[in-house]
Amino acid sequence: MRIARFTVGEDPLFGVVTGDVDENGIPDDDCVIVGINGDPLYVGLNLNSKEYPLSEVRLLSPVLPRSKVIGIGRNYAAHAAEMGGDVPSEPLMFMKPNTSVSGPNDPIFYPRQSAEVHYEGELAVVIGRVCRDVPAAKFADVVQGYTVANDVTARDLQRKDGQFTRAKGFDSFCPLGPWIETELDTSALRVRTFVNGEVKQDGNTADMIFDVPTLIEYVSSVMTLLPGDVILTGTPEGVGPVVVDDEIEISISGIGNLTNKVKQRD
Repeated sequence: MRIARFTVGEDPLFGVVTGDVDENGIPDDDCVIVGINGDPLYVGLNLNSKEYPLSEVRLLSPVLPRSKVIGIGRNYAAHAAEMGGDVPSEPLMFMKPNTSVSGPNDPIFYPRQSAEVHYEGELAVVIGRVCRDVPAAKFADVVQGYTVANDVTARDLQRKDGQFTRAKGFDSFCPLGPWIETELDTSALRVRTFVNGEVKQDGNTADMIFDVPTLIEYVSSVMTLLPGDVILTGTPEGVGPVVVDDEIEISISGIGNLTNKVKQRD
């Protein structure tokens, strides 16, 4: 099931996307969204009779984390190598503020403080209920679903600061979308990033050092996870810089595509 957050006017709505999405993440022309009463994270899946053609709505970030976004660094060996770092012996965890979250087709604002902004295409996990100390074997009990993420990073600031908060925390530095897929085997998903149509990343979640069950167990052993919290599972090799007016598209098999364009911050 694909759960979307969208608008046809001013107020955000929730709905279930029906219809097919092809292997390239492109939805059929006849896809529609069937409305849901309220936020399904809190009130459950209560469908109503309203239908909206997908082509006529504006998709928003499928979740607005009330609490936090947790990132995982160097979770692919090849990416760790390209960054000049060792493969971590346990998940390398950092946080992005929830104010960094944006949605499909929203601009990524190039901050004045940076001269080297990178894309990082990633699988994102959306937590569905309050949980702590979740055993890996029971990870599915606490997951609402999965979406596509871009862990945008000011790489020069990351090097300068020696930690991640400023480099990854700017407004618009965590696009999510296009929707939440609730039924997905994450063991071998193709993750690709395109910049202006050119493939820059082509990886697979099968190459993650720590898989989704392991990450949920690890993160929840440190902090309580709340409904709507997001875990970014790390990026494959091939990260690189973008400039103003570049278009970044991230595609994950089984979910869909997330597209954003880089704009200069005023």
